[in-house]
Amino acid sequence: MTVWRGIVVAAALPFREDLSVDLDRYQEHVAWLAANGCDGVSPNGSLGEYQVLTEAERADVVRAAVEAAPEGFSVIPGTGAYGGHESRRWAEQAREACAHAVLSLPPNAYRASDDEVVAHYRELNEVGLPVVAYNNPFDTNVDLTPQLIARIAEFENVVAVKEFSADVRRVHQIRNLAPRIDVLAGADDVLLELVLMGAVGWIGGFSNAFPRECRRLYDLAVAKDVEQALPLYQQVHDAFAWDSRHTFIQAIKLAMDMAGRYGGPCRYPRLPLSAEDEARARKDFEVAFAALTAQPG
Repeated sequence: MTVWRGIVVAAALPFREDLSVDLDRYQEHVAWLAANGCDGVSPNGSLGEYQVLTEAERADVVRAAVEAAPEGFSVIPGTGAYGGHESRRWAEQAREACAHAVLSLPPNAYRASDDEVVAHYRELNEVGLPVVAYNNPFDTNVDLTPQLIARIAEFENVVAVKEFSADVRRVHQIRNLAPRIDVLAGADDVLLELVLMGAVGWIGGFSNAFPRECRRLYDLAVAKDVEQALPLYQQVHDAFAWDSRHTFIQAIKLAMDMAGRYGGPCRYPRLPLSAEDEARARKDFEVAFAALTAQPG
């Protein structure tokens, strides 16, 4: 299948109690996701805390993911960086590690102009791997509007966009302006809306905790089985909404811990959830777990 379609997990990165990277545990997690119905993994994304990794750690994480991935399971590393030169270097490292594609934020040193964004993706295009553009205007202050997507779609290796703007109307706008570009659901709490409107993949976070159950919901959405998908989606939506909060990493790692996986701590500057937020998250996750595990299949 096309390597960026289906469920690609924005993988959380496990840290030991001393906040060193636990690559063994990470590789076990990648293999577990593959065994439980996911189609790929995206290391070094926002959820993977790429911003607080050393260069050596970041490269090691990509190599570890590729090594742990079974045949047919895609690895799509993030290339997030301040500018195109650094992003290109991470795309080249992904290519050397035999990754299948890259997930690429626009430059995030400042609010780049449209021309600067186009130049950024021109650099990435030259590496040769498929490029999934990542629209996250909240973290980057750069909005990959449908009009801007149409411009970068002129580069042959730009194949898709992970849509995190929460504006589901953009599926139609992107289809009209850049019809060859695949739209991927980029936030858990707009999954059903985007897939029903034509998104062909999901790069999300909650699947770190319950991948098989998330697979069930995704497949119902792809089949446009609204009768079954909508009630389930409504039950899990409060949990999925944590993927769009600024504490999403801590929350998803908590969900993993609650599901019997290892989420563990985050690196600074992220601190644990406040007592109030943790109590609310636990309640939301318990409702979602109960709904998801009650599903057949």
